[in-house]
This record gives sequence, C-alpha cells and structure tokens, in this order.
Amino acid sequence: MPSLTKAEATDRAATVAVDSYHVALDLTGQEVFRSVTTMRFRSELPDAETFVDLRPSALHSVTLNGTPLDPGRLADGRFPLDGLAADNELIVTADMRYSRSNEGLHRYTDPADGEVYVYGFPYVDQAPRIFACFDQPDLKAPFTFDLTVPAHWRVLATGEATEISPGHWRAGPTVPQATYLTTVAAGPYASYHTQHRGTRLGLHCRASLADALKDDLGELFEVTRQCLDEGHRLFGSPYHLPAFDQLFAPEFSVLSLDHPGLVLMRESYVFSSGATDSERETRAVVLAHGISLMWMAGLVTSAWWDDLWLGQTFADYLAHRVTSEVTRFTGPPTTFAARRKGQAYAADQRPSTHPVSLQAQDVASALLDLDRISYFKGHSALRQLATVIGDEALRAGLRTYIERHAYSTATYRDFLDALGSALGEDGLDLDRWSDAWLTSANVNTLRLELATQDGTITSATVHQSAPDSHPVLRPHTLDIGLYTAAEGRTALVRAAIDGDRTAIPDLVGLPAPELALLNDGDLTYAKIRLDERSLAALPALLPALSPINRAMVWASLLLAVQDGAHPAEEHLSLVAAMVAVEPELPILTEVLEQARFDVADRFLLPARRPAALARVAAALRERLARTGPEDQTALTLFRALVDFTDDTAELRRWLGTEPGTPAPLPAGLHLSSDLAWRIRLRLTVLGALGSHELTAAHAADVGSGADEGAAKCRAALPDPAAKEAAWQQLLSSEEVSNYELLALADGFWHPEQAALTAPYVERFFTELPAAAAHYGDLTLDLLIKHLYPKHAATPETLTAAQNLLAHPTLPAALRRAVNDLTYDLSCALKVRSGAQKN
Repeated sequence: MPSLTKAEATDRAATVAVDSYHVALDLTGQEVFRSVTTMRFRSELPDAETFVDLRPSALHSVTLNGTPLDPGRLADGRFPLDGLAADNELIVTADMRYSRSNEGLHRYTDPADGEVYVYGFPYVDQAPRIFACFDQPDLKAPFTFDLTVPAHWRVLATGEATEISPGHWRAGPTVPQATYLTTVAAGPYASYHTQHRGTRLGLHCRASLADALKDDLGELFEVTRQCLDEGHRLFGSPYHLPAFDQLFAPEFSVLSLDHPGLVLMRESYVFSSGATDSERETRAVVLAHGISLMWMAGLVTSAWWDDLWLGQTFADYLAHRVTSEVTRFTGPPTTFAARRKGQAYAADQRPSTHPVSLQAQDVASALLDLDRISYFKGHSALRQLATVIGDEALRAGLRTYIERHAYSTATYRDFLDALGSALGEDGLDLDRWSDAWLTSANVNTLRLELATQDGTITSATVHQSAPDSHPVLRPHTLDIGLYTAAEGRTALVRAAIDGDRTAIPDLVGLPAPELALLNDGDLTYAKIRLDERSLAALPALLPALSPINRAMVWASLLLAVQDGAHPAEEHLSLVAAMVAVEPELPILTEVLEQARFDVADRFLLPARRPAALARVAAALRERLARTGPEDQTALTLFRALVDFTDDTAELRRWLGTEPGTPAPLPAGLHLSSDLAWRIRLRLTVLGALGSHELTAAHAADVGSGADEGAAKCRAALPDPAAKEAAWQQLLSSEEVSNYELLALADGFWHPEQAALTAPYVERFFTELPAAAAHYGDLTLDLLIKHLYPKHAATPETLTAAQNLLAHPTLPAALRRAVNDLTYDLSCALKVRSGAQKN
C-alpha cells in the first residue's frame, strides 16, 4: 500500500479545502463496524482530480455530488475523485474491521466481566481505517460524529458527546482538527468529572478498574489543573476547548495519544496494586506531555509529518519541566537524565540515526524517524537552548508562535522565525545553532584534561570528538564541577565549548579536584568520559553528588560500558555499592534495570554473570533488611531482588508455595498480583515452576495483568514443547492481541536458557520475513524489538543477522529495526571479546 508523499499532499492541499466531516459509526457489530462519512469540501480548480483515503473491510458505496461511483475503483487505500465542482459533497459507506493491534478502531473484551470497549487509534495514518478522509495534517476541518452503540455504553470524543436517545450519541462539531488527531471511544467506561476554570475535566477507565482509578482521582485532577494553568502561562493562551478528557485505554501500544480534548493513555497508569512515587511521577509527566500538546499539536498543527517532531520535542521537554516546577513531583529532570536521555544516546549511535528535525518525503518515513531521537535528544537540545538564551526568551518565542498560528498549521521555519523575533537582531544565530543541534545526527564525546602541579590546576582543556560517520562538532554551554571527599563541590565553572579543543582558563589556579565533573547539572547532550582519577574517586564521592549529577554519571558509565571503555564487572560492583545508599527512586529503578538487563545479560561474559548477579542480590537483601514498610524504596528494591536472585527456595517462600508457613515479604510488602507474576516468571525461568502451577494461578487471577503475566510465564517455561508453542503464536498467529504478543516475546529469551533457545536464534532471522506479513508496522516494530535475540551475542548470531539484512526485499520497518538491533549485538560482542573504542 503506497505511503502518502509530501508532493502528493502538497498537490491535494492546492486542490481542495475541507469544510466539514460528518461520520456515522455503528459499533454494535462484533467483527466489523459500519462507517458512513459525509465530507464537504471546495475546489477552486475546474474539473479537478484528487483522491480520498480509505481502508475498509468492504466498501458499499461512494457518492460524489449525488452521482454514485463504482466502489471497484478503490485501490491501495485510495479512491480517485475527478470532475470536482466548486462545492462538493462526498458520501462513503463502508464496513471497517475492528483491530486488536492499535490500527484504526481497537476493540477489547475485558476478561474480568466480559464487557467490550472500543477506542480510535488514528495515529499516524490509521484514520482511514475508521472513516474516509483526506488524511494529511494541513487539511484541518470540523468533525461531527453520530454513534450507535449498546444502550449501556457511553461515548467520548474530541468534541463534546451527548446522548440523543438510548444507544445514540452525537459528538461535535469540533474546532478544525487534523484527521490523525480526531478520535472517539465507546463502552461502559467508568467516568469521573470535575470543573476547572470553566473547563469540564474527565477521567475514564474500564469498569473493572474503577475502584483503582477512584483512589487516585485527587492526584490526577490536581496534576491536570496545575499543568493546564501552567500551559496557559507558558503559551499566553488558555486551553481552548470546553472539556478535557483523559482515558486509560486497554491494550494500548504507546504511552499516550494526545488528541485535542481526549487524551488516551496506557491503563497501566491506573495503579491497581502498590505504586512507588517514581511511577506516580512518570504518570504525571505523561499527563503533562499530553496537556502540552493541546497547544503544540491541537491548537497549532504541523503542516506536514516531518515537522511533527517539533510538538513532540517540546511536549517532552515541557512535560518534565512543568511537572517539576508546578506539581509535587520535583524529580522529572533527574528521571530524564537517568532513563530517557540514555535511550536517545543509544538510538543516536545506531545505523538509523537521523537529525531531530526530520526530512520525510512520505508518511511512512516520517513515522519511522519519529522516535527516541525526536523526543529525547530533541528535549535535550531544547534544554541546551534554554541554557544558552534563557528560559524567558524561549517562552517568549513559544508565545509568539502560538499567537501567530493558533487554529492553523505551521512549520519549523515558522517556529524559528517566532523565536528569532523574541531574541532580536543581536541574539543567538538560530540557523547556525539549528544546523548543529537539530539538523545533524549522532552524538559528541567530551573529555576534560587537567594538568596540575603542587595540588593546583595549571591548565584545563575540553576535547570534543565526533564519529567519522557524522563529523559534526557542536557548541556546548555547560558547567564543570570540581569535587573532593573532604569539601564536596569546591568550584562550579560555566564554559562555552566549541570546536575540538577549548581551553578553560577559569579553572586554572583552582585546587586540583579528586573528581572533575564535566556537564555538571546535565545541561548538554554529549557522552562524557571521566578521567582515571575521577573514576577512582567515584565510589567515595558519587553518593554525595546531587541527584541529577548522580543520574548523569550513571548514564555516562553505561555508555562507557557499551563502548567497551568501562568494564562491565566494575560497573556491577559499583551498582552493588550504590544499592546500600541511593535514596532516589528513579535512579535506583533505572540503574538496577540497566545493571540486570543490559550490563549483566548482554555485556558481561556469561561465565561471570551468576557471581555478579549474586553480589547485587546480596546488596539488595541487606538494604531491604533495614528498610521499613513506609519507605518508598522498598518496592523498587524488592522487584529488583526478584530479578537478580537465583534462590528458588527464597522465591517460593515469597509466593507462599513452600510447605509450612509462608514467609512474609521483605519490608512488610504486600504480595500483589503484579508481584506474584513477577516472582512466578523468575521461578519459571529457573525451572522451579511448572505449567500446571501456572494454569492454576491464572485461573485464580482474572484480569489483563494476569493474562500478560501468564503469557510471559508460558513462553519462559524451560520445556521444548512450550517454547515451540510460544514461537508459533509469535510468528504465525493473527489472533493474538498486541499485548499478549509482546508478553510472549518478553518471556521467550533468558540467558539461563541459552542452550534451550539456541535453535531459535537462527529461526528468528530465517522466519521473520514471512511473519512480518501478519503485522502492521507499529506492531512489527515492537515485536522485533522485544523478540530479537539480543542475549545471544555470538559471531554465529551476527552472521545470521547479516544474512537476513543482505536480503534485498525486506520491508523498510523490518530492515531498520533488525539493522539497529544487530548494531547493538555487535557492540555487545565486541565488549565481551575485550575490544574497546574511545
């Protein structure tokens, strides 16, 4: 199916202007739903030609200006229209197929009570699976929806929805909206409402999660109010719609979709069991992200997909800043430094690296490139920009941008012009800055070289390098901190780095530090290499650094491990020491996950893995032994201990399956369903829990969380028949939901089962192309990332991957994901073999 090109979209936008959409949906069917779209549009070109986008299960009729057209003219998702009048009415009647993989209208049956829920997933090019449309962002129009649903359902939409009669609802008309930002949801959702400054706020989830959502209404509404108010202050314009609904959607593949007035989020953010403040902080950031996009996508929409990054970049940057500045959650910048920024560094070094600013000639290319670089490197670049020009100048540029383009579309050039007007003629050269930071790819490496004599710094130079593949050196404004064990930070110096060597005269004459911390405060985006003296001082000085500096150092160390510049075993020893003292939940959570699933499982030599895991597990037990039930760290520490331990008797005691009286969980924790399935997964991997016990546990625990936990455990069973059954479901079943698919993939590979799963390494690369036909690009991308055999870092695996990549007809989405993950595999193989790069 062809992907809409920028040239085609430009031609269509020059041909038609859309006045309105009216969409009637009958959602009472089980496999398909009836969709009747009435579009009114104008054309100034006599007898013009264009096409409408449509991906039906069955197309029944198409009528243009009263004349029936042949439905057989539909080809590759496009229906041609010719002989257009000045004013046109197009009526399209079709049956559309429900999805279980977030393509179009997703339909979910709750295992807890049998109730059915639907919601629209139009992003990025899936709207034609719901209604006929001109599916491009610059053809905005008002939408009205009429929906027929079971009588006990309620309807939500990007316009206010009203029940006209039992089972019949109308939503809209909306303000002009892009097709990819227009959606509906329907089902027996539990709904809660309040008011804020004339705006009705709503929170919604499926009925079986209502009690859990009800417990958090106060916090969720408070964060929403705070972020809406801050959005008004930042953008100089109030939230522009009468209602703001947030729906926690089942089987949701992404963190959120931020349609104007109706934000969809993963329902894992409805905490049905114990949640840490770190998890609540993450949820608050997701809420703030969606609220930012009410202005940066809903009010001002990108004119083409290659500028979509701008709204997402700002939303991620503002979500972390706003949450830390106006809510009770002060830690998002630290969390970003510890977690998300590292994901950008990893993506930015892979073969698919690309600039933050996209140059996409078709929709598919834009979707492939809208990734962690767009979100997290872009966020980092904006943080660097704010460091250079100041927060108020950046906010003034935002306000000008919104004022100039509200209710319309805009480009990145429009944003630069707005920012330039705020800076004035003597401000930063934005084009030069943009060329270095937003239109060039990959990451720089920075090193601080100090010369000392008699305990005093005599010279200081920052060395900047770039990979040969992307030899761009960037300007960096950053801080350099000097630390000693006795005095803490003894100096903080602001420096402007440009070129391959930058002298720092302000450091000369200062006392020589034990630790010299380049990028103190994490103001720039670069790989930081610590000198040998600083590395030696880390065990003593790391605990005393500020949280954001500890997070930045841990991210830098992980990058050094991946580059072979810091031994994996030393890293895990430092992690074991960190466990005893680290108070910050985001740092604890992220560093422990990285230590287990990246450093130990991928980079450490397999023979040394058991001892390294045991050292960290011992440190976790010791910390838990002195942790009380009121301590927020207890749950994080215990989850990590489950992942690190290989003591099956210990695990069984926690699960309550040992003979005799079950031992209580450490720190007075409660055995929730989530924790129980985490323990069962570890026991299954270790061969200490069988299929009969899993079946009994699943029968006693009904719900989507239990379904996913059971699927992971089934795939993790160390039994050839169980592995083959899971494999067949993964690569040949079209009936598995996206959530069950990813759960099976997550449960399949484990280093402890390397011999058992060895035959499937080759099979992954030989059977994947045929399996790709079963899945859309979004699901396929997620499946590859979860199922790629990244633990099998051997020359044989690398050869198998290269053989697959040599195939000339691989789909673009498959080739890109496999190529990137094969690069990661080659890095792990080099680290295990002792190879090192700078």
